[in-house]
Order: sequence, then structure tokens, then C-alpha cells
Amino acid sequence: MKKRSTKNCIPVLVIAAAVAVLFSSCGGTPGREPTGLPVTGAGTPESPAVTSAAPSPTPAATPSEKVPIPESWRDDGIFSDYYERAYGILETMSAEEKIGQMLLARRPQANAQEFIQSAQPGGFVLFEPDFRGRTADDVIAMLDAMQDAARIPLIIATDEEGGSVVRISRNPFLSDHIFRSPQRLFAAGGFGAVHEDALAKAALLKKLGLNLNLAPVADVSTRPGDFIYPRTLGQPAAETGDYVAAVVTAMGEMNMSSALKHFPGYGSNSDTHTGIAVDDRPYSAFAGGDFIPFLRGIEAGAECILMSHNIVQCMDAGVPASLSPKVHAILRNELGFTGIILTDDLGMGAVKKYAANEAPSVLAVLAGNDMLVLSDFESAYASIREAVRSGVIPMEMIDRAVFRILSWKLARGIMM
Repeated sequence: MKKRSTKNCIPVLVIAAAVAVLFSSCGGTPGREPTGLPVTGAGTPESPAVTSAAPSPTPAATPSEKVPIPESWRDDGIFSDYYERAYGILETMSAEEKIGQMLLARRPQANAQEFIQSAQPGGFVLFEPDFRGRTADDVIAMLDAMQDAARIPLIIATDEEGGSVVRISRNPFLSDHIFRSPQRLFAAGGFGAVHEDALAKAALLKKLGLNLNLAPVADVSTRPGDFIYPRTLGQPAAETGDYVAAVVTAMGEMNMSSALKHFPGYGSNSDTHTGIAVDDRPYSAFAGGDFIPFLRGIEAGAECILMSHNIVQCMDAGVPASLSPKVHAILRNELGFTGIILTDDLGMGAVKKYAANEAPSVLAVLAGNDMLVLSDFESAYASIREAVRSGVIPMEMIDRAVFRILSWKLARGIMM
């Protein structure tokens, strides 16, 4: 597994000291009831809850305290060089701050800085309206202001796949061309063109202040009638794997994080933005096909994998992959992925219909996702907090996810 260089890193005691001061009003260990973020009481699933008072904070861990990382958390994973520093920071954080770190929200269209100061989310996903009509200087200023409002630096993500899914390059003030689809790019110049295109995308995102591209699409599709086909390379698994490896490698060269999607492979399924999709293929079809591009991306150093909302019957009958502990276990244990697992947007139709009477954010955490992509931050936050308070979600699950997130932010230099 690829490791990120540890040079130019600030020593651990300096980091711990800075964070201890930063979070001096917050508690540190699981089970405490610290302050720092809006404290919400129980509400209906995924509905806003009533604000309530919080108990007095417990003093944060001091820099001199040596806090051992749980042995079960240790591995030789992609972020392992940063585990000690990440765990030291984790120990200074409140439960509220930890929950916030797990949420990757849409950017508020008004009062974004005030929202960030209050909620302290893990990051944001930006869409085409967030860039529309803005110059590069406008976007840089907007994202700088967002980062300045965050106590822990934000993940700032977008989907710049190329072709039909572009959020930035459609704006002529930001790019002199719209990035081409994987199929058009490959037809024009093969994997050399793919590599150069990924470098250009990463350079543009990095210049503007983003640090995660929710790409490449690692799904295998060779049938033009498939919903996902236009967004894929349109080639068999082996060639799609080469494509994924080329994109991830190029993005890594530019210090840009990538997210492979949509695990365990979209196949010929219908659009989960609008409804439930069921995949009846046997497990052998995934093991011998769909998994291959994901494995190639993992080998190339992909730091994130985004889950599909498809119900894959051979893995967990009746449960969307994004909400399935069994599918997450396959990704961790069989494919050996040690990075960040993201949900697809929890506001999509497939999830709404499946979890009509439940809190999808709680189901997503219990499934093993590290970060939840969503539109309704407040409701998700309230549901997760109540689930932690009531013991439905063990605090260790929150801690382990945030430990990975902090390790990732340190590894990419998002946190210094």
C-alpha cells in the first residue's frame, strides 16, 4: 500500500499543543458530554431537533500525555504514518466535533461562514451553482473564508468527472474548455491523454482551493443503454482498471485526493437518484469483473471509495450497499481498503424510499461509512448524536471513523 511522505511535517507535540489550545473548551474521550457545537436533543429521524444545554467540558488531554492507539486500529494502511498524530488530536475533540467531522455537506447558499463556525463540519461538496458566474479569484476567496471559519481544516470536494458530470469547467471564467468524458478522452489519445487530463483537472481544483475530486468512475459498463455507461470508460474490467489507475496516479502526483465510485460496481442498474435499484448478479460477476478497477485504484493509492445505493442481492439481500455492513466488510476485508469510505448522497431517491421510516444517517454510520455525503446537515447531525447518546451507535465507531478522517487530512497536508 502506498504511503505518503512524512517530510515537512510539524512534530507531534507541536500539533498536539496547538489542537489542545484550539479545543480547550471541549472534552476529549468517548462518552463525555463536551461542548463546542450546537447540542441537539432527540427529534424524529432526520428531522431538526431542539437545542439544549450541555454539561461543563472535561479538560482536554495535554501534549505531554502519551495516549496509546487501540491495537485493533493499527495496520500498515495508506495513512498509517499519521496515526499517532491523528489519535492525539482525536483525544482532544468533543463528541459533537467528532460527529461534525463525519458529515460532508452541501455548501449553504447563505451565511456559510456562520454555519461553519457553529457546526464545524468535516467538509463540503460543491456543485455547479456554487461556481456559476464566479471568477477564479471569487472562488479562491470563498473557499479561503470557509477554511478560515473551520477549526479543523475542511475537505472541499466536487465531481469533476468530465463529460456529463462537470461542476467547474462548465464555467468559462474558470476553464477554457469543458473536460471531456472518459470515453471521448480515451478515443482521442489513449491512457496518455487520460493521464494528462487528470493532471489538468487536479491542477485546476488545487488552484481554486479544493482538495478532493469525487472521481474517477470505476464502474464497468460496456452497454450503451446502461444508465451509468456515459460516465464510464465503456471498456471491460481490465481496461477500466488501467484507466482508474492512471487517473488516481496523476491526481496523487498533484497532491489531490480521489474517490473511486460507485462500489461495489454499478453494473446495468437504473438511476438511484430517483428510486431503488436491485442487482441480481452472482458474486462471481463482481469478483471477476467489477472489483478489478477498484483494486487497481486501491493499489494506485486512492484514498476514498464512494458507495453506491444499489441493492446487491448476492452480498446483502434487500439492503442498499451504502447502508450495508456486509458490503463494507467486503471492501475492508476482501479488497483490503484502509482509506475513507463515503456514502453517495443520502438525499437520493433510493435511500429515501428504503429508509422512509428510519434515519439514513444512523444506518450509514452503523454500516461503516467514515463520511456521509448529504444535504440536510442539521437533521443528520441530530439523529447521529441521539443515536450515540442512546447507545445505538457505539462511540468507538465514531472515533474510528474520525481517526481515519484526521489521518487522511494530515497525510494530504490539509491539516498541518
